[in-house]
Amino acid sequence: MDRIDHGIIDQLRLNARAGYADIGAEVGLSASAVKRRIDRLIADGVIRGFTVQIDPKVEGLATEAYVELFCRGTVSPADLKRMLAGVPEVIEASTVTGKADAIVMMRARDVIAFEEALEKVRAAASVDHTTSAILLSKLISRHAG
Repeated sequence: MDRIDHGIIDQLRLNARAGYADIGAEVGLSASAVKRRIDRLIADGVIRGFTVQIDPKVEGLATEAYVELFCRGTVSPADLKRMLAGVPEVIEASTVTGKADAIVMMRARDVIAFEEALEKVRAAASVDHTTSAILLSKLISRHAG
């Protein structure tokens, strides 16, 4: 990847629906050259896909929270994934360094629904306890969701 590829990716991050000519004007290439580069970036797996970002509030999911998950003993990432996959309010989960075993992003329609979903997570045999933080104001968001 060169600086032009990075420039194309930057333009797609700003607007994934931008036309090849518009992107080309920003990076100094013709529309057809931009298309070839984007096709190559897709074929090489650099660009994994294009998506639509919907405001969670529009879908009735106004309550977002990060949950630190602390497990009893050693639990594999595969076991954590299986356990969390059954809770639809879990929209993202990652194993982490530090005291917690995982950090989970959850979305629910309100605090009551969040608490119900959190109880599903806590009910798993391997979960010792959780620590939650409900999001108030999103200050910066540079990724999907």
